[in-house]
Amino acid sequence: MTLIPTMRAVQAFEAVARCGSVTAAAEELCVSPGAISQQIHNIEEALSASLFERRGRSLTLTSWGRMYYERVRVAFDQLRLAQDTLQLARTKPGIVISALPSLAMRWLRPLIQEWRAAHPNATIRLIGTDEEAALQNDHIDFRLSYGTDARKYDHFAELFTDTVVPVCAPDLLAKYPVSTPADILAGPLVDIEWDIRHATAPSWADWAQSVGEPAPKAAGELTFSLSASGLDAAVAGGGFVLAQMSMILDDLEAGRLVIPLERRLGMPEPYFLAWDRAALDRPYGSDFRAFLLAAARRQATLSAGREQAPVPARMKRSARA
Repeated sequence: MTLIPTMRAVQAFEAVARCGSVTAAAEELCVSPGAISQQIHNIEEALSASLFERRGRSLTLTSWGRMYYERVRVAFDQLRLAQDTLQLARTKPGIVISALPSLAMRWLRPLIQEWRAAHPNATIRLIGTDEEAALQNDHIDFRLSYGTDARKYDHFAELFTDTVVPVCAPDLLAKYPVSTPADILAGPLVDIEWDIRHATAPSWADWAQSVGEPAPKAAGELTFSLSASGLDAAVAGGGFVLAQMSMILDDLEAGRLVIPLERRLGMPEPYFLAWDRAALDRPYGSDFRAFLLAAARRQATLSAGREQAPVPARMKRSARA
């Protein structure tokens, strides 16, 4: 039966061979020279081989020692590399977030700007993609998902369930004034198609049914696969669109979009935040998660209509006057 030396003895041998003396190895490992000498004796006894030639106070590797050191050195280099990699991962100030493209552009981007203003030393990389991430393997700290996709992750929390509401550019109302739901359904409609793996968001037919009107006879004149693109078309005056509240807050406040008639429908599934557990041990990771969860609670109240949606600053001034 082969006797394997203790890890402490191998470590002492590697340090002496690399540093060139017992004294230097002892200083590096924070032990006494006597302890190093004892471990060298132990490893030579375990291996039944002389690893060093002693010439006065100096030590030189024997042929057996050089052979053994070449293998041990590689192993210790890998251990040091693993430790450096772990330390870098734990201390890096950057945060990497993956999110659905439209959610990244419309809801998450303003929040990141707010976060960065309060944490100027933190760096954030935002990846907009429909693909669900293998967090640790893809070096991603957080993922914003929709619906059942979140359940593939080990750690996740529900963010909010959004609602959709009709919106349009203010100038569109001059050409298509709205006083009833039928006025909206008779105007130009913008449609947004959803990925087939997700539960479909409410359509214009669903909205028409909710207000007691017949479904539009034709599909929307414009159809987009990205919510953000559909909203951009509405901002440009392309028509009415059923917009998610989470994606139009800035447009409402800036006056680029208005809600001509307050009638909301709930999304079929909530959004979720998933995270790599290791991200919470790094600088800013835990605080950033808490920030997103708090923002999601605010969004939940806005989406549900329990808090008034933003209005343009000029309308606020008119109300005060």
